Amino acid sequence: MLVYLLLFLTSPVMANNHANGELAQNIQLAHQLKLWQKTEWLNLIHYQPENSRGKYLSQVDDPRFFLAPDGKQNPENELIATLKALYSNRIDSPDDHAQCRFIARYHWLIQQFSNHLKQAPSVNCPSYNEWRKNVPEHKVTLIFPAYHLNSPSSMFGHTLLRIDPDNLEQNSSWLSMAVNFGANIEASDNSILFAIKGLAGGYHGNFIVTPYYKKIKEYNRQENRDIWEYPLNLTPQETRRIVLHLWELKGINFDYYFFDENCSYRLLELLEVARPSLELKQQFGLTAIPVDTVRAIEQANLIESIDYRPSQYTSINYLLRQLTPQQQALVHHLSQDASEIDRSLFRQQDKSTQMIMLDTAYRYLRFQQNDQGRSEGNARTSFQLLQEINKAADFNAPQPAYEAYQQPEKGHLSKRLSLAAGEQFEQSFVDIKFRMSFHSLEDNINGFLEGAQINLGSLSFRATEDEFQLQNLDVIDIFSLTPRNDFFQPLSWKVYTGLEQQLINGTERLTGHVTGGAGVTYETWQHGYFYALMTARLEANSQFKRSVEVAMGFSSGLLHHATWGTTHLSVSGESFANDEYRQRIEFITNIPVSRNHALGFKLRRQRQPGILFGEAQLNYHYFFH
Repeated sequence: MLVYLLLFLTSPVMANNHANGELAQNIQLAHQLKLWQKTEWLNLIHYQPENSRGKYLSQVDDPRFFLAPDGKQNPENELIATLKALYSNRIDSPDDHAQCRFIARYHWLIQQFSNHLKQAPSVNCPSYNEWRKNVPEHKVTLIFPAYHLNSPSSMFGHTLLRIDPDNLEQNSSWLSMAVNFGANIEASDNSILFAIKGLAGGYHGNFIVTPYYKKIKEYNRQENRDIWEYPLNLTPQETRRIVLHLWELKGINFDYYFFDENCSYRLLELLEVARPSLELKQQFGLTAIPVDTVRAIEQANLIESIDYRPSQYTSINYLLRQLTPQQQALVHHLSQDASEIDRSLFRQQDKSTQMIMLDTAYRYLRFQQNDQGRSEGNARTSFQLLQEINKAADFNAPQPAYEAYQQPEKGHLSKRLSLAAGEQFEQSFVDIKFRMSFHSLEDNINGFLEGAQINLGSLSFRATEDEFQLQNLDVIDIFSLTPRNDFFQPLSWKVYTGLEQQLINGTERLTGHVTGGAGVTYETWQHGYFYALMTARLEANSQFKRSVEVAMGFSSGLLHHATWGTTHLSVSGESFANDEYRQRIEFITNIPVSRNHALGFKLRRQRQPGILFGEAQLNYHYFFH
């Protein structure tokens, strides 16, 4: 009996000695193998090399993520501190134990040692186990909600991941989980404040795992954005590494920067955790624009296929294009009064056209409910239309599909360098232009929205026989031309600000300005748009009596996209409070030579007090990453 008592009292001490011995052995082996230099470890802690002398800095900006006091800068100390924490016997609160908090590190370290950390204590992780019940680990799909100009945070598009179960073919992808990285935006922040803080790193960013159907509702239905889905060829084991690491990142803060350390960049880090041989984020320096990261994933041969999920707005407009103007008008009547179904004008249509008209009217009512909220009249008409649809056993209406040229990743690259040769005032000049990002109205439309211009950080220098000067510095240049019809009445708008040369008193002067406007756009023919906007301008000009002058103006034009290129004819002007005025007419044509090369021609005439002058130039555009 005494022997059993002694064994009972001494067994914890012996077990502890065994654990301490194994820990010491593993620490020694870690030093010998230099495990902290392995890519897998560096990826798990989000280390980036600071210089060529082996110094590292983690991009995680939350002290809760590190176990060593200098863990943010020291991969070696962080690994040793993690090993020690994994062997800790303090398990009063299991969820706080290192085996639960840093479960991806734990699983990786188990694989690095032949003893598999067998003497470490066995810890149950209740919170992690509960979380894992709702998070699959079989398949990863990259999601790209397309561009949304009316949201400053999403004007470049967005990327997120979807984690799918192994029975996805039997179950809807709505049951999958979405992995999103985003800024923690304060409710009181407006769009301008968001842009400023987003550029300056004024927000923390976090990973959030949420049901995918919520993201479909947010992007596809509320914001009317098409969604492109790219299933990736990651294995279930690689997918599991992402899931384990997401638990470690739950609630952990990163700095958020609009252009580089953003949603897309962080997702690339997750993919490198899944497959350490990938080198995705190294190619992104100044910017990490979402569509560029989709291209990087495509170049890494990760994409298996493409699935397209059109928005309600896209689907309705696609169906409307299948109908004549008279039939479109009838659809509008159907959406207001379902009894139109029983009248001769509807009944005389062929069956396939009736199906399209019913489907369009029903979808339009659903769109209105999402946009304006549910009303009793809309709900009643929707139900009546749905009853009519269900009567047809073989009901079939065409669904929007995509052409290869529409794939976002097939568009031109985001940065642009241009060379121009031209003449103004009977004097020849050469322009050198650089644009940080990312698409102009006249650029190759493949992969982009028609009528959308988003340019940030454009710089132009002009050289003549006499001088070399800054011609333009556009900080922001956004133009949104969204056509109106009987069903949709969106507002078209533009805003641009920066520095530009203006002819004042016979001499070009560099002026600062903020210009904006709003108006309407109509699709007058297929791929042809007419727009008219009222504009306003604030201009800081050293030649004016007041430091800042106000002007009211207009901007109108025709934009046409053809298979060979784009043409744009515009007429615009502004009149200042000090009686200064400018009126101009401009013609631009752009001819893509290949995906990332284009030739252009620009002709401009401008009239202002006492002078009428013109400018002509030929352009070569090179797009790059």
